[in-house]
Amino acid sequence: EYPRDTISSTRKEPSNQRKRMTMSMLSSSLMLRRAASVSGRRLRNTGDLVHYRAFSSKPKFNDLEPLEKKENILETPWSEIFDNSAKIFFLTEIARAWWLSGEVFLRPPATINYPFEKGPLSPRFRGEHALRRYPSGEERCIACKLCEAACPAQAISIEVAEREDGARRTTRYDIDMTKCIYCGFCQEACPVDAIVEGPNYEYATETHEELLYDKEKLLSNGDKWERQIAKNLMNEHLYR
Repeated sequence: EYPRDTISSTRKEPSNQRKRMTMSMLSSSLMLRRAASVSGRRLRNTGDLVHYRAFSSKPKFNDLEPLEKKENILETPWSEIFDNSAKIFFLTEIARAWWLSGEVFLRPPATINYPFEKGPLSPRFRGEHALRRYPSGEERCIACKLCEAACPAQAISIEVAEREDGARRTTRYDIDMTKCIYCGFCQEACPVDAIVEGPNYEYATETHEELLYDKEKLLSNGDKWERQIAKNLMNEHLYR
């Protein structure tokens, strides 16, 4: 037989343990209710157990507002519902695209009928290269080779000979048009406006050799476009 003191103490232990378990369950249920009130989720009680739904937001336990005030926090506005249903059932986006296509169709065309029609060109346009002459027919080039030195692509090759009067002249003036980057440095470096980039941009070829310009080809380009080249240079002489 056990003494009475030990029996009474053993009988008291289960009651104290139940109290501690009950208090822990109540505190946990209170914390879950607060967390659910913050995230807008509901709690349901089944007996002494508390079941809760998972919530995504981080709970804030200092928010003690009742759950009833936050029941409609996740409801979708009716205006948004009507807009989404109209997009799905009435195909409003397709109707807008048709309307935009109709507006553009009725506008005047923004393009031109090339090659039968051609748009305006800037006087600073850099097109096909040309060598110019003076009105007397003498070549402007003085064989200074500044254009050859200024060319960043090294597309210009010049050979020089001496005239009977002691001045220099070019015996060879070649430009590899496949190397040219159309920067205009050769035109800016020339002190007598001998080498220029003219207004012609229609010089497509079928072979590579046709794009290797010699002196005769460059002089013929200058004779062909001299009038337009002189006009462009006159318009731009104040800005050079």
